[in-house]
This record gives sequence, C-alpha cells and structure tokens, in this order.
Amino acid sequence: MADLNQAGFPVLSLVTFLPLLGAAAIAFLRGDEAATARNARWIALWTSLIVFAVSLVLWFDFDPANSGFQFRENVPWLPEFGVGYRMGVDGISVLFVLLSTALTPVCVLASWDAIRSRVREYMIAFLVLETMMVGMFAALDFLLFYVFFEGVLLPMYLIIGVWGGPRRVYASLKFFLYTFAGSVLMLLALLAMWHRAGTTDIQVLLHTPFPYAMQVWLFLAFLASFAVKVPMWPVHTWLPDAHVEAPTAGSVILAGVLLKMGAYGFIRFSVPMLPLASAHFAPLMFALGVVAVIYTSLVALAQQDMKKLIAYSSVAHMGVVVIGIFTFNQQGVDGALVQMLSHGIVSAALFLCVGVVYDRIHTREISRYGGLADRMPAYALIFMLFTMASIGLPGTSGFVGEFLVLVGAFQISLWLALLGSLGMVLGAAYMLYLYQRVIFGRITRDDLRSILDLTPREVAVFAPLVVLTLWLGIYPSSFMRIFDASTGALVQQHQQAMLAQHSVKLAQGMQP
Repeated sequence: MADLNQAGFPVLSLVTFLPLLGAAAIAFLRGDEAATARNARWIALWTSLIVFAVSLVLWFDFDPANSGFQFRENVPWLPEFGVGYRMGVDGISVLFVLLSTALTPVCVLASWDAIRSRVREYMIAFLVLETMMVGMFAALDFLLFYVFFEGVLLPMYLIIGVWGGPRRVYASLKFFLYTFAGSVLMLLALLAMWHRAGTTDIQVLLHTPFPYAMQVWLFLAFLASFAVKVPMWPVHTWLPDAHVEAPTAGSVILAGVLLKMGAYGFIRFSVPMLPLASAHFAPLMFALGVVAVIYTSLVALAQQDMKKLIAYSSVAHMGVVVIGIFTFNQQGVDGALVQMLSHGIVSAALFLCVGVVYDRIHTREISRYGGLADRMPAYALIFMLFTMASIGLPGTSGFVGEFLVLVGAFQISLWLALLGSLGMVLGAAYMLYLYQRVIFGRITRDDLRSILDLTPREVAVFAPLVVLTLWLGIYPSSFMRIFDASTGALVQQHQQAMLAQHSVKLAQGMQP
C-alpha cells in the first residue's frame, strides 16, 4: 500500500517521540534543586509547545474529503508475524492527537507553582505520558496500539501516586488494577484476531470478516477493556478516587484525554471490526449509557467535594458519548465525537477552576466557599462560561455534541432520546448548584476576604480553552468537516455488514 504522507516528513513520529527528547534533557539536568526545578519547567513547557506547533501540520495538511488514513508511516518490525511500526491518522483520530498536544502545555503551565517537590520527575512523567497518548491515537498496528494503550498507565499511576493527595496510593492502585485487568482480555482478543487474519495491521483488520460467534467473544473482551477506560457504569468507581487524589494537572489530562481512550476504542475497533456483535449488544450499551447518565448525575447532586462532583459529571457525559456511538447513524456518531472533544476541553477547564481556588485555600469542600464573585470577578466569569458549556448552553461546545447525539438517539427510539436528555436537565441542576454555592452569596470567612483573582499565568492557561469552547460551539462545522468523511464511511460500512447478514439469513430461510 502506497504511503500517503502529505507533510513529506514523518510528522506523526516526530509528534509522538519529541516529548521523549524533552524528558531525556530534563533527566540529565544537574545543579541545585531550585535551578533544576526551574529548568525542568521551562524545558517541559518549550518541548510541549514545539510538539503542539509540529502537530498543527496535521490540521493544515489534512484532506477532509479523504475518509482513509493519512500521514502514514510503515516500517517492518516483525514481518514474519505480520507486525510492523505503522502510524497514521484519519478524521476520527487526528483531532484527538491535536487535543493531546494542546492540553499538555496547559498542564505544564497549571503545575508551574502547584508542584514544588520532585519537579524534574513530574515533568518527565508528563512528557512520557504525552508520547503514550499521541502514539495510541496514531497507531495503525494493533500491537503498537496495545503498547501505547498500556503505556499510558505507568506515568499516570506515578502522577497520582507520588504527587496526589492523602489517599494517593490507594487511588493510584485502584486506577492501575481496574484499567490493567480489562486490558488483559483485550490482549487475548488481539491474539485471536491475529491468529485468524495473520497480521496486526489495523487497516487489514478493519476489512477482515470475523464469524458472528467469534465477534461476540471479541466484543465482550473489548468491552471489558474499553468500558473501564470510558468509564461506564458500573466499572466507574475508580474515577472519583483518582480525580480527588490526583494533582490538578493530573485531573486535567485524565478527564481531557484518558477518558477518551475507551470511547475511541469502541469507534476504532468494536463498531467497524465487529459490526454484527456491536448491533447485537447495542441495547445493552444503550442501557448502560442511560444508567450512567441518570445515576451518576444523581450521585453528583449529593457531592460536597468539587472534584468528585465534576468526576461524576464526566461519567454522565461519557454515557451520552456511548449512546451516540451505538446509534450507528451519522448524527449519533458525529455527536459522540463532538461531545468527546467538548468534554476534553470543558472538563479539563472545570478541574483547572477547582485547582485555582484549591491553590489559594487548600480545600475542595463546596461549603467552604461562597461570595467569590466579589473578590474574584474574572474567575467567576471564566467559571460561569465552563459551567454553561458543561450544561450544554447553545453557543458553547457542550450543546452541539449533546444535540446531535439526541437527534441520532431519536432515530432509534423516542424513549432513548428522552432518557438521554435527562442528563442535560440533571447536569443543569448539579452544575448550577456548584456555581451558586461557590460564587454567589456573602463572604463569611476571613481567608476568603483576602483571596486574589486570576494571575497572568492562570489567564494564559484558561485563554486557549475559552477560545476552543466558543469556537466549537459557534462554528462546529470547522471541526466536523475533519471527521465527516470518516464517520460517514464507518456508518456505511456498518450498514453494509448488516445488509449482508440479512441477505444471508434470507437465503438460509429460503433453502428447503
């Protein structure tokens, strides 16, 4: 297969592995602790900014009319086993590569003053994490995907376990064990697919017909892995603990990118490779999605910790994504992708909002705040924007994705659309409850009377997220044009598989 690399150079490999050069440079830093920490911050920031600048080649040179994989790279690795170093992106994956490279410098900036111990190791962990995230979205070999997919666990485990809160060891272990256990089943599924197809090339596997019985078992194996990463109810319980104990930047990258790995897995593998099993299990996925939307929204209403509330809201929003993916129609899948992008931006911003006041008062208890609008007007405005985006206010990114998912769900079932829409109603309840308790009212505590508004560094952290939230909300077609051709091909491929299966059943029914 001829390579299609519009950039003329291995842009995906550069974007994937440049962060490791920055991590190596930080590892070799010498000097007193203060100088080492300062230099580590600057190297991490400049490395992540350079990686983001290089990744913009993907945005400007991507051909939206082409539904296939672009910027392909193919180097033989284990040719006798059909395994190779294969990289490439299509309309579905390219935006998540860009999301990963955009959020990393935001995380470095957000950690500038908050992290004061083992700064060098912390920055190395984030740069290694960036390599794993980008590699996972860009991998076109299933074994390579699995390596990056699992590789994400280690730096995230360290970020939570070393720089987290008082219960950080418990939270990091729970995060690691939950996510690793499901991934073992995915490895078995990978081996079964390799045994049948003779290759781990994702481009070949996408067009390899698997028997229906095999598809069922493969789907369940993928579900065990991807459901934990989404996370779906009832395997979501690791997420609130991880968010509460993680440092602010850890929560940002966890909500912004890592939660998208499971949903991306469903779109990349489960739906196109296992269309018959996906259709068979669609009612189950709808049920789990609806339960996540309603149950975790009600749980969010009862939370007194700001991070826990936003963590449960993430489970509800990702439940909407799951519903959209398994509608198997253009509106639903497009809506799921927009919702994933929106959630990656908005939830990251909401955790940053919590981090701003936590750095000043050192508590996340909602009852501890009140009246911040008087002392922090700029913060109140920023917090309001992202609260409204989380609710799904028209004109913000949150509205577009939820609207399209509900349109897609309506084509499947009126009840599915109605139950899914409860998430928007309950979301308004718990987010407005949070905003009202923190921002409005009278200041009754002395430490809140002297609290300071956003610093220039914090404004720089929020500025790109504000721009992206409004851009995606006001002009969504600039993003949707990137993945429309790919999602259209995905939906068409699924419909053709279902028609072929229907034809086989009719032929079998007509035989004497």
